[in-house]
Amino acid sequence: MRPKYLQSAPLQRDRWMVSYADVLTILLIFFVVAAAKSLEVPRSHAVVPAQPVIGHAEAEPPRTNLIRAQERLREHGLEPKLEPRGLVISLPQVILFSSGEDTVSPQALPTIAQIADVLRDLPNDVRLIGYADPVPIHNRRFRSNWELSMARSQKILDLFSTRYGISESRLSVASYGPYRPAAPNDTVDGRASNRRVEIVILDDSRPFREPA
Repeated sequence: MRPKYLQSAPLQRDRWMVSYADVLTILLIFFVVAAAKSLEVPRSHAVVPAQPVIGHAEAEPPRTNLIRAQERLREHGLEPKLEPRGLVISLPQVILFSSGEDTVSPQALPTIAQIADVLRDLPNDVRLIGYADPVPIHNRRFRSNWELSMARSQKILDLFSTRYGISESRLSVASYGPYRPAAPNDTVDGRASNRRVEIVILDDSRPFREPA
């Protein structure tokens, strides 16, 4: 049998290894708890959903502008229609022009002025589109109904920009002549409905598309 002084060393080494294992266990638990706490979000730093800011007209959707414009125009006795392309004001030729002419009638100026007042308060672009019936014209100034309806659109644009202060950068013109009728051309009333100018306040939230 070995002397006791030779047997004490292994026992002391085993006790040291047990203590070291305990220390490692404690450290492991400490780091796990610390890592878990670092993932928690304190209530004082919780993210609060942002509330929408309301009260500025320029921040409202363009469609809201069109609805308000429609209400104002109805107060003037007009009947604008909301379509996918925008707010459409259709003015018959008989209100705006004499037959075969592109000069705006003086009687139409109050109506044009009322529309201009609404346009000034909007950021939306505006397209002026001329239409005609298929009956050939006999006029030295215009070779076709297409040219006549284009000239009429241009005259409305000139009035908006020069007399009523609507920026030309917002305005554009187009003509479809007799090719986009709103009513059948086989009656007098139908042809009268097709001789018109549309003032389209464009819905700027979507690309402009002409009606089929």
